[in-house]
Amino acid sequence: MAHASPVVVIAILTPAPGREDEVQAALIAAVAATHEQDAGCELYAAHRVTRGRPGFVVVEKWVDAPALSAHGTGPAFTALAAALDGLLAEPLDATLLEPLPAGSAEQGQL
Repeated sequence: MAHASPVVVIAILTPAPGREDEVQAALIAAVAATHEQDAGCELYAAHRVTRGRPGFVVVEKWVDAPALSAHGTGPAFTALAAALDGLLAEPLDATLLEPLPAGSAEQGQL
């Protein structure tokens, strides 16, 4: 990459049985905190899976890798990690994506 480009993250959270409401509450708090506290956040949106494996997905977009890195050590994510302790059936699965813009600028990338 010749220049800084946005970083998109898809984070998948699989709650332990019976812990779905607690995971949802932690995510809702984390979304608000991330929006307020984390510079470089262009998108941080939590979703409940409605079809497929039960769980939650967080779609994130950061202006660049340093902004994502700062989020990972910042207070919003630190609080989320603490709130999720013991609530997940498996470790959080975060996949980093590099946009491949195509088509229209509005529809071809997040």
